[in-house]
Order: sequence, then structure tokens, then C-alpha cells
Amino acid sequence: MCEEIVLKVYMHCPGCKDKVYKCLRCLEGVEDVVLDSEKHIVIVRGKRANPIQVLEKLRKKYSQNVKLISPIPKPENNEDNQEIVEDQPKLKVILLKMNMHCQGCVDDIKRDLERMRGVLTVVPDMENSLVTVRGIVDASKLVEYIKKRLGRNAEILKQETEEVKAAYYCCNISPIRSNSSQQCYPHSSAQCLCITNMFNDENPFSCSIM
Repeated sequence: MCEEIVLKVYMHCPGCKDKVYKCLRCLEGVEDVVLDSEKHIVIVRGKRANPIQVLEKLRKKYSQNVKLISPIPKPENNEDNQEIVEDQPKLKVILLKMNMHCQGCVDDIKRDLERMRGVLTVVPDMENSLVTVRGIVDASKLVEYIKKRLGRNAEILKQETEEVKAAYYCCNISPIRSNSSQQCYPHSSAQCLCITNMFNDENPFSCSIM
């Protein structure tokens, strides 16, 4: 009987399943791939399949959030090997103090902030000079973006954090909004929150696919 490698892989539509299957089908030692998108489980069978190679291939080509369930590799050296712990991305609600003098200011702020990678929603309040930004963004980088892109000053008044649910993501490097569990958005979407690759040097929560 072929050895089984079990992984946790978030898949939310047929496109996700196709990408995972294409990543694994030609990998050395892999004889069969079973995909369960409802449970987000991938089973790889093959007597010569290497669990570490399978894990690394999926993390490189599909998602950094892939986890190896079994078999669990034994560390060669306790001092040199550390358990891999991946922090789940955090959805933040950031309240900013910004001066807005007219509806044109409001429209410019909303439009430009919605173009920032990781931003889901922008709600300006001109009367109270407040802007509420919701998304997977770093508050300090958001302020820097506002200064550079809009030439405006912004003050962070408050921010709240919550764990992001997998339903926010899909396969096409684009977000799934909370009220639409299977909707894919264009690759050019400014609010791209795809779970495939959220950790690059420029933006730890931006999207890029190999």
C-alpha cells in the first residue's frame, strides 16, 4: 500500500483544486492525489513521495499557509530545527483622523485608499474628520501610504484586530467578500487578499503567485 501524505490546504473553488493538482501531479514519487475542498485536505499517495518536498512545492507554488498534517518529520537536530508556526493574517479595523474639506476630498481619499493592497473597505466621515479602514494592512504603512499617495497627514486613533476567516480568499489572487463565499474577483483588484502568497518583502500581506 502506498504511503499517504496528508496536508491542510485551503481550497475554495475548482480553480484552487486545479492549481493544487497541477503543483503535485508531476512531482517525483507522487502516484495519486486526492483533493477534498470541503475539508481543505489533500492526500498524496506514493511510495517514494517525500513529505517535505510536497510541502515545499505547495508553499512555493500555491500558498504559504499549507500545513503538513502527517507524517510529521522528525527533527534531525533539536538545536537547529524549530517547529514551523505560521501566524494567521489579521483583519484590522483602523480609525484615522484626517482633515476633509469637501466631497472631493472624501472621494479622493476613498478612491486612493481602496487602491492600496490589502484594503477591503474605506468609510470616510467628513463631519468628524474620521476615516475607517478595514483590511489586512499595517497601520503605520497605511499612514505612510496616505502621506506619499495623497500628500495628506493621518493620525491613528484606534485599531482593532481579528483573525481572518478562510472565506475571504479564493484562487485567483483576489478577495472573497464575507457575503459572497464563492465569488472570484479580477486579478487587478486593488483589494487583493489572496491567501496564496501573502508574504513578500514589499508587503507582508500582498498577493503574488509564482
